[in-house]
Amino acid sequence: MVDGTGFARERPLSVLLIEDSPLIRRSLVEAIDASGELQVTAWADTPETAIALLASQRFDAVIVDLQLKRGSGIEVLAYLQRTGMTESTFAAVLTNHALPAYREHCLQYGVRHFFDKSLEFDRVLDALHHYARERG
Repeated sequence: MVDGTGFARERPLSVLLIEDSPLIRRSLVEAIDASGELQVTAWADTPETAIALLASQRFDAVIVDLQLKRGSGIEVLAYLQRTGMTESTFAAVLTNHALPAYREHCLQYGVRHFFDKSLEFDRVLDALHHYARERG
């Protein structure tokens, strides 16, 4: 595959999607996979499943919802920070709980991107694509 700079990329960047809503998850998978430069290679709807995936596989990017089945995305963010993954992995929060206090809390875990699901859905895609091009 050839990226926007004209250079061949071996494979799409691998994305872990952590989202408990099947409808939103399906929409995100379709939107992320559409360009060919990114691919959702796994998803989780609980913090436990997400952490198990992160411990066993390598992902280039992680998209985290804060409200999950049986827990919070904050548990995942804490794991990312504890293991140093926030330094090497694109990490973004996409949530319906986009209050300033939540944003500040997530930033303390090293997350550089925080998006409101209802207002900034497309911005997370833009940030992912920008990251993919930078990595190109």
